[in-house]
Amino acid sequence: MDILRTAPYTGAMYLHERKDWTNFTWDDSALAPLVAKVCFAQGLLLGKMSDIGFDLEAAAEADVLSSEVLASSRIEGVALDAAKVRSSVSRQLGIEESEPASDTREADGAVALIFEAVKNCNEPLSHERLRGWHNVLFPTAYSGLRKIKVAQYRDQSMQVVSGAIGKERVHFEALAPGSVESAMDDFIAWFNREESFDAVIKAGIAHLWFLTVHPFDDGNGRIARTLTEMLLARSDRSSRRFYSMAEYIYAHRASYYQELERAQKGDSDVTAWLTWFLVALDASLERSLEDVRAVLERSRFWKQLESVSLNQRQRLVLERLKGNFEGKLTASKWAKMCKVSPDTALRDINDLIGKGILGRAEGGGRSVSYVLRNAERSS
Repeated sequence: MDILRTAPYTGAMYLHERKDWTNFTWDDSALAPLVAKVCFAQGLLLGKMSDIGFDLEAAAEADVLSSEVLASSRIEGVALDAAKVRSSVSRQLGIEESEPASDTREADGAVALIFEAVKNCNEPLSHERLRGWHNVLFPTAYSGLRKIKVAQYRDQSMQVVSGAIGKERVHFEALAPGSVESAMDDFIAWFNREESFDAVIKAGIAHLWFLTVHPFDDGNGRIARTLTEMLLARSDRSSRRFYSMAEYIYAHRASYYQELERAQKGDSDVTAWLTWFLVALDASLERSLEDVRAVLERSRFWKQLESVSLNQRQRLVLERLKGNFEGKLTASKWAKMCKVSPDTALRDINDLIGKGILGRAEGGGRSVSYVLRNAERSS
């Protein structure tokens, strides 16, 4: 967590205390294979998105943006309501929902932040833009129960600490408050400059640089990840987001903080940090590719069944089977899901068996279970 202090901490030398600390260097030969892998995955994902159709594409984008907002907030200990986030995202994308959330105000700021950044990814960054982002994150000027300064850079020392009171461990101390404004001048000028190296490298450096300055009282992590998504959108040459790093970072937050701390206590050679960042990015892209493959698979499955007569219960269970169905499908589980008698469930199942859609699982033991038939229906 971030702790504001009136007196600076005088411990180990930090990255920002070194001379010319923003002259970042890295080992191109070490990073080149990762950069190539990431760039290939970016192109592959965007190519596959063009195959799924407009409606599914919009739904996929809504999923990704919702996940980004939820995960990025969770990393900072902020638990937003998933249904409200999804409704807020859907409204921004113009997607109609059958049961939209009635009040999305608690999510609207975080959603507005990511939308402003990625939809206007090619617009230059500025102090005013960053302050505007901070303002939408904290419209009440409170972070939990703590009053903070909103839409202005911090004027106190800040440390990142963990542990119980009296036993705190200082992981990092940010740049001195008197240096924040000029440091942000440098960061913004660099952010807006065209570089000869790949944009995914720039995204990783921007993430580290911004968090090393830590310009605001709170919300620095969420804004750093937003800046990352903005640069990745530039890298994709698309303002639409079909992958997000926040879920990976949340799932691996221990190593995320470890690598950040190591980089912020190191020197200007950021090869190790960029290696972690690119591995995280590649994993995030692969996760999205798996999701797209699943969407295409479901689309092909239902297209094959367009001429098959199915009742509402059968469609419900088949949709579950093509999604994240847990365990084995049995007649009793069918009856429970569809709220019907075991006899009705068995009739539905036998009808699908007769149509070649379901079959009995091999080696079922005492309880008979059923699976989708024909590998071609799911490939």
